[in-house]
Amino acid sequence: MPERNRLWPLLAIQLVTSAGFSLALPFFSLYLVQKRGVPMAFVGTVMLGAAFAGALGQILGGEGADRLGRRPTLALALFVRIAAFLGLGTLMALNGPVWAVVLLFLLVRVTGGMAMPPVSAIVADFTERNRIEGYGLLRVGANLGWGAGPALGGYLATFLPYSHLFLLAAAATSLALLLTLLAVPEPAPRPSGASASELFSALRDRRFLSFLALCFPVFLVAGQLVSTLSVFTVERLGLSTAQFGGLLTLNGLLVAAVQYPLARASAAWARPWALALGALLYGLGYLSFGWVRAYPLMLGSMAVVTLGEMLFAPASLAVAADLAPSRHRGRYLGAFGLTESFGWSAGSFWGGLLLDFVSSPQGLWGALSSLAFLACGLFLVLGKGGHGPLQRQPARTLDEEERRA
Repeated sequence: MPERNRLWPLLAIQLVTSAGFSLALPFFSLYLVQKRGVPMAFVGTVMLGAAFAGALGQILGGEGADRLGRRPTLALALFVRIAAFLGLGTLMALNGPVWAVVLLFLLVRVTGGMAMPPVSAIVADFTERNRIEGYGLLRVGANLGWGAGPALGGYLATFLPYSHLFLLAAAATSLALLLTLLAVPEPAPRPSGASASELFSALRDRRFLSFLALCFPVFLVAGQLVSTLSVFTVERLGLSTAQFGGLLTLNGLLVAAVQYPLARASAAWARPWALALGALLYGLGYLSFGWVRAYPLMLGSMAVVTLGEMLFAPASLAVAADLAPSRHRGRYLGAFGLTESFGWSAGSFWGGLLLDFVSSPQGLWGALSSLAFLACGLFLVLGKGGHGPLQRQPARTLDEEERRA
């Protein structure tokens, strides 16, 4: 089967699961505060717990992908997620105990993390020579879903109770499960049957750990998107929440429109150049927020940040897959996703601290963006004259693979 044909079902799964989750997610905090009278401090604690729940899911998904198989692990994650969404909707409709509602929400986050490693591993299994392009295609589906979900959820919430949104999320996830069972083939390699002693093999791989260490500063900077940037632009610069939403909308639209052609173009580059340029654009985009004040210029800054994201995200996933032994690919990609999740969470924490103690916008964004500039330099220095995945250039595009097939 041509490679792109194998990826279309995954793109559709990413689209409907992202749309279903983002349709309901923005309204969970509102439900707790407005309907159940929960203080914001408790909501913040729940969201912190959700980050750890997603990390646990990454570990489970990586192990499951290698031990049970890619498709069975993905199907199991989606099945449990459907049950969790149904339970959430039912408890919210019946005003069930808050602790039970929170536990089911955390289960949703566990299953979300659990689904990511098998999907990433399937793309890696199907795209030996063009992984950047494959991961770029996958990101299009996810961002289309993330763009459509909140808009639809916001409209439906005007005349439906919050509980119904989570029931709709269960319906969308059911469609994703059906697609998984009917349209996603199980790729080679087969489950490894690895022993428990190999559980942390990825963390003993020095090359892989070195790569994660290089990526971590970029993830710290990327984590400013929905935390530091929102408070800075609304509280300090006086933007409306609608204007900040416009920045996020631009981010999603650009990824949906430009990610795949940009991934096709950058797939022919040396890995260090794609990673370094992505980190550089991340840094330049966030740094510019220290100076720009006019809203059109802020949109330009967000466009630069998004270009960095579109270059760095698929290239880093491709290198992680290149570094992974085929029988442990799920585990390695789970460790990569775990590092990314912790980077985003730690970035939000670090950005929040700087926002409290650094009054100068230039100092704030200079301190944050310097991490991306550091990573850019390290990618170039360590990639220069080296060998292995950081230097690897895929030989063919998906179109060329299809012609060969």
